[in-house]
Amino acid sequence: MKYYIIAGEASGDLHGSNLMKALQKQDVNAEFRFWGGDLMQAVDGTLVTHYKDRSFMGFAEVIFNLRKILGLITFCKNDIEAYQPDVIIFIDNSGFNLRIAKWAKERDYKTHYYISPQVWASRAGRVEKIKRDVDAMYVILPFEKEFYKKHGYNVHFVGHPLIDAISDRQQVDEKTFRKDYNLSDKPIIALLPGSRKQEITKMLGVMLSLVNDFKTYQFVIAGAPSQEFSFYKPFIKQDNVAFISNKTYDLLSVSHAALVTSGTATLEAALFKVPQVVCYKANSISYQIAKRIITLKFISLVNLIMDREVVTELIQGDLNTKRLKKELEKILDDNERIRLFIDYYDLEKELGGKGASDNTAKLIFNSIEKQI
Repeated sequence: MKYYIIAGEASGDLHGSNLMKALQKQDVNAEFRFWGGDLMQAVDGTLVTHYKDRSFMGFAEVIFNLRKILGLITFCKNDIEAYQPDVIIFIDNSGFNLRIAKWAKERDYKTHYYISPQVWASRAGRVEKIKRDVDAMYVILPFEKEFYKKHGYNVHFVGHPLIDAISDRQQVDEKTFRKDYNLSDKPIIALLPGSRKQEITKMLGVMLSLVNDFKTYQFVIAGAPSQEFSFYKPFIKQDNVAFISNKTYDLLSVSHAALVTSGTATLEAALFKVPQVVCYKANSISYQIAKRIITLKFISLVNLIMDREVVTELIQGDLNTKRLKKELEKILDDNERIRLFIDYYDLEKELGGKGASDNTAKLIFNSIEKQI
């Protein structure tokens, strides 16, 4: 069958690539055309547009780039019509994908959604549009199934794909890793400032402001695959800072602690059992808009899944050198680390076992095969 997949940003590329591999197990003649990134391209098929060419963070940035976004939506619709897929699979990226889903459903395309938009965080009214425009939804957070059920929409909880991605990765030898990247033998504090230029600019300077206060540690920036080192270089003014691009999982596997920009990376750090402080700072306009429409108690996936504060979140004005230093010192304390490790293990149980990609692929393939 012919699969048209639309994913946005690095995490969508990762989960999309694993879903494609799982679909190939179900459908040996699968053909893929997709919006994604390097990982999806490495599997098979045709890459239409790379996620780094349409990565906009926050409400204000979307408004400033509205003409480009509208052009991409039109292009996507035309590309789908030319390809005539058996199914369109949307992966997260709600601002773009829900618009395409509405158009696609009106034209009788089969619409399946993997990794739900965060309608439970804001604008819950979008559920009605999802019910109208999406044939099947595959959710990865345990509380999402109950949320949708309350709105009269039955969805499939398939488990979290990060469990697979982390479990299946090749183990790293720490001694070799340090040698390969010229790292010292000091304990590593990983800095994960995000993948978009806007968020890296907001976050990295504050994270690096702590370096001289923790001289017995090695700070390492996790470079995003979508950004060149030349973008990060102006931020690095201290000697005790290293940079490693596109090796976040390897870095987390050998890290003692981490400063993490809110997003998927908070869950990744938790699954690697790395004590962390969650950081978030947005464009002031975007933040003021978000404050008025987002009703959640927490912003990190770790705390949302556990429904309590497991990791500290420093948001907007609270993300400053003084406060960040205090919270980093806290997670370097042995007693606090033990508490976090216990909470992380409980978190992993909540997410279920391995198999999210395989579960989703089977459900999609069986559903479409029956209808053909």
